[in-house]
Amino acid sequence: MVAIVLGLMVLSLIIWLGLLSLRGQFWRLDQQLELTTPQLKSLPKVCAVIPARNEADVLPISLRSLLLQNYDDTLNIFLVDDRSTDGTFGCAEGVAHAVAKPQQLQIISGEPLPVGWSGKLWAVEQGIQQAKTLAPDYFLLTDADIEHDVNNLRRLVAKAEQENLDLVSVMVRLRCDSPWEKLLIPAFVFFFQKLYPFRWVNHPQNPTAAAAGGSILIRRTALERIGGISSIRQALIDDCSLAKAVKSTQGRIWLGLSSLTRSLRPYNSLETIWGMVARTAYTQLNYSPVLLLGTVVAMTLIYLMPPLGVIIGVILGNWIIALIGLATWLLMALAYFPILRFYHCSPLLAFSLPAIAFLYTLMTIDSAIRHWQGRGGAWKGRVYPG
Repeated sequence: MVAIVLGLMVLSLIIWLGLLSLRGQFWRLDQQLELTTPQLKSLPKVCAVIPARNEADVLPISLRSLLLQNYDDTLNIFLVDDRSTDGTFGCAEGVAHAVAKPQQLQIISGEPLPVGWSGKLWAVEQGIQQAKTLAPDYFLLTDADIEHDVNNLRRLVAKAEQENLDLVSVMVRLRCDSPWEKLLIPAFVFFFQKLYPFRWVNHPQNPTAAAAGGSILIRRTALERIGGISSIRQALIDDCSLAKAVKSTQGRIWLGLSSLTRSLRPYNSLETIWGMVARTAYTQLNYSPVLLLGTVVAMTLIYLMPPLGVIIGVILGNWIIALIGLATWLLMALAYFPILRFYHCSPLLAFSLPAIAFLYTLMTIDSAIRHWQGRGGAWKGRVYPG
């Protein structure tokens, strides 16, 4: 018994040492857009495409932030009203008139969802088809709940132009106000960084590809090269699928964090965060029971064993086990601390990562159960069983 526990504790420590030294320094926050306002010799033509399904509550802030970007009239916005029932169309019109920029906004009434498409990507496709008539240099793909900093578009374009990038994306600052958000949202970003280390994503020779769907700038030529949005039309994790498609055709991509552009979507309860994760967690595992089992074992070994080792070591009076568990737990907390600081959360939460990981493991298991029951991928009144 003691030998088994000791072996598991040593293995957990070795894994954490490997993660911290070999996995692209995933915990660091050095991949961020510059906060200064960049200067551009000219402003490329950009068409923003916003899929909107029942988003009237956030559009007065999010759409307004796009219409008031520090850009000129080479920015045109195409909002696709995806068969909303809450007055999204009228709300969008009202916002554009309120800021005296109705000429920059075109609202498209979405067509019925065809077989083989996810709802969001079908809406994006309709917006792009309309926007293509203006022959833009770039498309800005953004969600309806994103409040863009006034210079966000200028920074994205400057990054793409100065570094000759085909796709530039930022993970916007997620809402982190409620107790459940403070407990679970920083960890969501932390796990994403560990799964897709930003340094690896941004290295042209590394096959790792990822993007954050709230704010993606993509060259029109790059989108055409991969066959358009239709090439990923069934993807539920559409942002990473798009980035993978671009990078696989020798396109250069960049992913970073934004401290100024933010999501307005509230997650005030465990239920709402649980639903967000469970919607696509099993999709991330390619609907594989083997990968699910491996994930559960790995999460247990990496995150749960260190505090368990401390407890077991104290109970057994085996201080070697306890000290190895404590050392591993401290390494874990140190890795987690930067994202907590980014979200202005208490540093003491760093020691709660094992409990947080346990909750995320349960969400992943539930995601698989929903898939097996034909309830996977539910979003905005639609279900995509996979």
